[in-house]
Amino acid sequence: MELDITDKLSALAHPNRLALFRLLMRRYPDAVPAGEIASALDFKPNTASAYLSVLKQAGLISQHRTGTSLMYTADLPGLRGLFDDLLTGCCQNRPDICSPFTNEERAMPTVEHPFNVLFICTGNSARSLLAEAILNQSGEGKFRAYSAGTLPSSGPRPEVASLLLAKGYDTSALHSKDLVEFSAPDAPSMDFIFTVCDHAANEECPAWPGQPMSAHWGMADPVKATGTDAERHLAFQQAYGLLRNRIKAFAALPFETLDRLSLQHQVDGIGRVNSSD
Repeated sequence: MELDITDKLSALAHPNRLALFRLLMRRYPDAVPAGEIASALDFKPNTASAYLSVLKQAGLISQHRTGTSLMYTADLPGLRGLFDDLLTGCCQNRPDICSPFTNEERAMPTVEHPFNVLFICTGNSARSLLAEAILNQSGEGKFRAYSAGTLPSSGPRPEVASLLLAKGYDTSALHSKDLVEFSAPDAPSMDFIFTVCDHAANEECPAWPGQPMSAHWGMADPVKATGTDAERHLAFQQAYGLLRNRIKAFAALPFETLDRLSLQHQVDGIGRVNSSD
């Protein structure tokens, strides 16, 4: 059965279904388990299942099974179809209403100052602080890195501070920060925003000025590692290694030659790098 614009608009008209769809858009291109969706949005499992079914029937999300889990992803072709119906069909291709993007509009802006990059997690005590330190030291002056937490802790984990000191990083200015600081009028304008934990990625973030590029670089939380002291220490080492590899790949991108779409694909791909070797 062919879907029309009313099916998709109706599916998104319910505030809870819209919240679910927006969560999947924030996590795109990752697939998210149904149970995690229900937990993140505080839905009962059967309620979440009903919402997912409506969005899937409307062609706005896709579903596949991994092991025993049902995984869901935002369906970008379905979303683009909605936009096409709204902009092309409804406005009859009037250029003053829905003119297509030009190549210049799709290109990354040329800047003489460093790119501002914000790393976000929940507590801002481990992963995001590691990323901030790594990029500020290894970015060769092309980047100015920051980090923040949606529910910031009292400060860096001792394991993070000791690890960075052992590797020669300056940790004197490293501290946990609240995400709201970066939405203040006098906050630095961000060029890139990366979430490094699933919990933060599932949450609504402020409306960032300047349309910074964002991506999800999710990874396991070393703070939650269990076992012996050596095993817990290894978890922080692995988190550091994974972030270092992702950040090295990010810093090496040819920003001056990539348009926004190509660059988005690149930073999404970096988020799927899972080896710390």
